[in-house]
Amino acid sequence: MLRRLTIRDFVIVDRLELEFESGFGALTGETGAGKSILVDALALAMGDRADAGVVRNGCKQAEVSAEFELAGTSPALDWLTANDLAADDACLMRRVIEAGGRSRGYINGSPATAAQLRELGDLVADIHGQHAHHALLRSDAQRALIDAHGGQSALAREVAVLHREWRRLAEAREQAEHQTQSLARERELLEWQVKELDALAFVPDDWVATLAEQRRLGHAASLLEGVAEALAVTSEGEAAAAPAVSQIAARIGQLAEVDAGLADARELLAGAAIQLDEAAHALRRYRDRLDLDPARLKELDARIDAVHSAARKHRTVPEQIPALREQLAARLAEMQALSDPALLAQRERDAEESYRRAATKLSGARRKTAAELSQAVTAAMQDLALAGSRFEIALPALDDGASYGLENVEFQVAANLNQPLRPLAKVASGGELSRIGLAIQVIASRSASVPTLIFDEVDVGIGGGVAEVVGRMLHQLGRDRQVLCVTHLPQVAACANWQWSIAKQQHGDEVLSRVTQLDDAGRIEEIARMLGGVRITDTTRRHAQEMLGLAG
Repeated sequence: MLRRLTIRDFVIVDRLELEFESGFGALTGETGAGKSILVDALALAMGDRADAGVVRNGCKQAEVSAEFELAGTSPALDWLTANDLAADDACLMRRVIEAGGRSRGYINGSPATAAQLRELGDLVADIHGQHAHHALLRSDAQRALIDAHGGQSALAREVAVLHREWRRLAEAREQAEHQTQSLARERELLEWQVKELDALAFVPDDWVATLAEQRRLGHAASLLEGVAEALAVTSEGEAAAAPAVSQIAARIGQLAEVDAGLADARELLAGAAIQLDEAAHALRRYRDRLDLDPARLKELDARIDAVHSAARKHRTVPEQIPALREQLAARLAEMQALSDPALLAQRERDAEESYRRAATKLSGARRKTAAELSQAVTAAMQDLALAGSRFEIALPALDDGASYGLENVEFQVAANLNQPLRPLAKVASGGELSRIGLAIQVIASRSASVPTLIFDEVDVGIGGGVAEVVGRMLHQLGRDRQVLCVTHLPQVAACANWQWSIAKQQHGDEVLSRVTQLDDAGRIEEIARMLGGVRITDTTRRHAQEMLGLAG
C-alpha cells in the first residue's frame, strides 16, 4: 500500500509530504485546489509521461517520491528481485523532472527507466482517471479490461505474438510465389558469399598467430642484425664483456680471500658473469631458431591481404567475419526455405495451429470471465439507480481471427427490461455512462491484485442516493485494500475511513496548494462545506454530522 508521497516544486505545490493510512480515504476540496495534482504526481512517480510544464514556475526541477509498503507475497517483490533492485518490505519510486524537460527515475535509489517505473507501478497501484468511463467505449480498452479481470493478459500478449508470426510466414509464402526469380538471384548471391567465406576458413585465433608470424618474418633481417650486435658485445667480440667480467670476477675472488671487505663485490661480479653467460646462450638459441624465409613471408602476406579484402568487401573487420558468415548462412537457409513452397506452406500451417490453439484457450477464459463480470456489473447497476438495466459482454466471433484473438469484445447495455442489448457507446447517456463505468471499475477492482486503488473524480455525473451507494462500494473495497478517491460528493466522502482537505493558499505573489488531515470536527466542517457551499449553517453542520454518523 502507499505509505508516503513526497512532492517538491510540482505545479502549484512547493513542498508536501503526505503519510497515508489503510482503508478508504477521501481527498476533497474546491475545484482547482489541487486534488488531482496529487494523483498526477503519483502517476509521474509510477512512470507516467514527463512534461517540463509540471515544474513550478521559477524552479529548476520538480521531484516526486512515492513509498509503497509491500506484503510478503507481493508480485512487486519478485519484480524487484528479477531486475536486480534492492528488494525489501518497501519500495521507493522517485522521479525528477528538470525545467528543460529531461527526467530521471529511481527505484530504491538505483537509476531506473520510465518503462521500469511503469512495470513496477502496475504491480503496486491502479489509477482510475477522470476519463476512465469514456475509455470504456473503446473496444481495445474493453478487451484489456476483461483480460486483466480474468488474469489472461499474458495469454493475450502471447496470442498477439503468435498471430504476428503466422502472418509473417503467410506473407513470406505469398512473396515466394510472386517473386520466384528475384529470390533465386538473392539465393545464388548468398550461396556464393557463404562459399567464399568458407574457402577463406578464417579462425580468429589463427589470425592473431598469422599477424604475429608475419610481423616477425618481416623484421627478420633487423632482428638477426640486432642479435649479432648483442652477441658481439656480450660473448663473441674481441672486447666481449662476458670473458672480461669472468676474469675480473676471478681476480676479485682471490683478493677477497685476503680482505673480506671485497666479499660483496665478489658476489656481484660472479652474478653478473653468470647473467651475461645466460644472456649469450639465450641470444644464440634465438638466432638459431630465427630464419629468413621469403617464401613463407610471401605466403603470410597473401593470406593477410585475402582476409582484409574479404572484410572490406562485406564492410566489416576481420574479427567479425565468423559472425558475418553465420548471418549469411542463416539468411541463405531462410531463402532456401522460401524456394520450397511445400515447406513454407507447412510452416504457415504450424504457425496458424499454434495461434489458434492459444487463441482458443483465450476464448474459453474470456467466455467465463464475460459471464461472471456481466452478472456482477448488472447487479451493481441495480443499486446505482439503473433498476431493470442489464449489462452483458458479447464476444462475436471473427472468421479469420485477429492479433487479439478469435472474437471481438463488446460491452452491451439495455437501459430497461423491455429494451434489447446494444453497444455501450450507442446507448448510455453521460450520466448513465458514469454509473455504468463506475460499476465496471469497482467490480473489476475487486479481483485486481494491486494493493492500492485510486479513483480520480470517477463519480462525476452522479449524486443523491446513487452517490451514497458509490461511497459504500468504495468503503467495502477499502476493507481488503487501500482505496483513495478524489471526490466532490459529500455522500462519497462521508463513507471514507479518513479524509484530507486540499485548498489553495496565497503566499506572497504565488498561490500554493496545501493539504490538511481532518479530524472529526474538521470532517464535519468539510462535509458541511460540500453540502452547503459558501455559507455554512448549523443545520448544514448537523446534516454533515448525521451523514458521518450514518456512514460510520
